[in-house]
Amino acid sequence: MNRKDLEPDSSPQAAFGARVRSAREACGWNQEELAEQTGYSSTHISAVETGRKMPTLRFSRSADHAFGTGDTVDTFERQWREIRHGSLLEGFPQYVGHEGRAVEIRLYNIGIVPGLLQTPAYARVLADSAVRRGAITSGQADERVSFLAERQAALVRSRPPMMFVTMDESCIRRPVGGAAVMDAQLARLVEFAELPNTLLQVAPYEIGERRTFDLPVNLLTLPDRSVICYAESQAQGHLDRESTSVMPMLTAYHQLQAEALSQAASVAMISQLRKGTP
Repeated sequence: MNRKDLEPDSSPQAAFGARVRSAREACGWNQEELAEQTGYSSTHISAVETGRKMPTLRFSRSADHAFGTGDTVDTFERQWREIRHGSLLEGFPQYVGHEGRAVEIRLYNIGIVPGLLQTPAYARVLADSAVRRGAITSGQADERVSFLAERQAALVRSRPPMMFVTMDESCIRRPVGGAAVMDAQLARLVEFAELPNTLLQVAPYEIGERRTFDLPVNLLTLPDRSVICYAESQAQGHLDRESTSVMPMLTAYHQLQAEALSQAASVAMISQLRKGTP
């Protein structure tokens, strides 16, 4: 039997394949037996293990089911998402995995409309700008835009999450993509505020030092009522599950909401901007 030596450090794809082989051998299975467990051919298993074939979301979930890793922190699906979305900040792919099943989502952004509320045109302008700066490749830009569309689609459920969105005033005043793109984006915010499961608030400049956050913050309440927090800077992201640090963030969010404009006043400000009035 020919056995190809693996080099897991050569690429994230190779590391995924090496982990599949290691898990398979730990179970005492050959490739044919794993193929039966996952619904793939042994040829496909071999190609993934040796890094010749890129794993898919379906394959990673099948591997989690076969190896019993679906309820663990370090799932094959998580590793796949890190491969696919390698241009994203650390911790964000893991955060998104929780976002799709959250019962409550709280967002705060500065300067840019939160991704879950962005129109495709607005998102594309931001991605293309990153390409021009040399921060990402054109392929990664396409990936970011499609990934955002997937995140937005995941929130369209029979029982959608309650969404609380507080935006710094800079989010709606900073022009992105020109007048047409910005007008459509502001219109999208008004539509969002009309939904029965949403609350949209603008934190005006006037609150000054009473603004409780200086960086974007995402807070998720999961079905078991636990809360996780994701916060990021320009260079890195951090996912936190520890209640001792997450609960103060939730308190700060509530304090920010108390200082922000009501939804009615926020929508009125957005509508005035659409009309070209200050």
